[in-house]
Amino acid sequence: MGQGKSGIEFLRNNSIRTVDFWLIVPILSITTIGLYVLNLVLSQGFAGYPGIFYKQVAAVIIGGVIAMVICTLDTQFMRLVGWIIYGVSILLLVWVKIDGFTLESQWGADSWMQLPVLGTFQPSELTKIGLVIVSSYVLEDMGAKVITLVRGWVYLALIYGPPMLLILTQPDFGTAMVIMFSFVCMLFIWNLKYRYFLLAISGTVVGIIPLVWTFYLEPFQKKRILSLIFEGSDPVAEWNLVQSKLAIASGGLTGNHTGVLVKVPVKESDFIYSAVSERMGFIGTTAILVLAFFFLMRCLYVASKSSRKAYSYIVVGLTGSYAFHFIENMGMCVGLLPITGIPLPFVSYGGTAMMVNFISLGFILNISMERKQ
Repeated sequence: MGQGKSGIEFLRNNSIRTVDFWLIVPILSITTIGLYVLNLVLSQGFAGYPGIFYKQVAAVIIGGVIAMVICTLDTQFMRLVGWIIYGVSILLLVWVKIDGFTLESQWGADSWMQLPVLGTFQPSELTKIGLVIVSSYVLEDMGAKVITLVRGWVYLALIYGPPMLLILTQPDFGTAMVIMFSFVCMLFIWNLKYRYFLLAISGTVVGIIPLVWTFYLEPFQKKRILSLIFEGSDPVAEWNLVQSKLAIASGGLTGNHTGVLVKVPVKESDFIYSAVSERMGFIGTTAILVLAFFFLMRCLYVASKSSRKAYSYIVVGLTGSYAFHFIENMGMCVGLLPITGIPLPFVSYGGTAMMVNFISLGFILNISMERKQ
């Protein structure tokens, strides 16, 4: 029996039979499209090119290697790894507040820290993973009545409170929304009664949104939201969106081949989807949409077949984070959603986001491999 068990473990950890290529192929395809378009965008006069493009390629390679390492971990250590990631991310979020380094004048938030060799790093990206994993086990214990519901909600409040406070004071409202969306997705499959969702939505609309609008949002953020609702009311606030739409329209079916490109701010990151359309046309944007949709659906399938509730919650939470990024970035580029600093997963420029995306993929692949075992 001992030899048989070790043989199974060897197969799980070393054979490609357990690898879920239905997850890997869409992501590698999206990443390839992203690197192709990003190289074209950065080559148009960006300072530091081609060095900054090579840094993005390095982030892809490093993220891929980390994902492979995570795949080899035994799932019984998932809780420990989650707590380590959570604890490290909290320490880094605190360090961001006191390190004296800031990019707030450039990006509107003090969310980055400076690391030797690696450059800038955004700890809040790592926090998303730690929160999902740690809270998943709490939800599992609540569902199995290992802990009472009251104690479980207190634990969740204590888990989410410190990082959310640190992130909101940066201020980074976009990342906070991603975290809350992924948590709501986990609660949804945890079978929280629908009336509580309705009460939460009502409370948000009546109480939280007016407070956020009055005391938290900056004037430029309010203008972005108002210009989305009342199109044409503020040409200055709408300029980024207008340029994004022009770039998307110029792509046609196969891309803009005239050589005359539309100037779009932050084209390499926030508005990378408009760059995909401009460079690859309707074919390129449709490919991103289809691949992203297939990837998300495959993640949900893995969640539905997982052997433990905690694993299902982890996959759903990470998938919710991916989904929010995909929907928000694409939506803001075409004028359906407010403009935020939410990047397009596996496409936008940014080493931190790229590596964290692959780390999340590693955990989902690990759970998928455990399911196949």
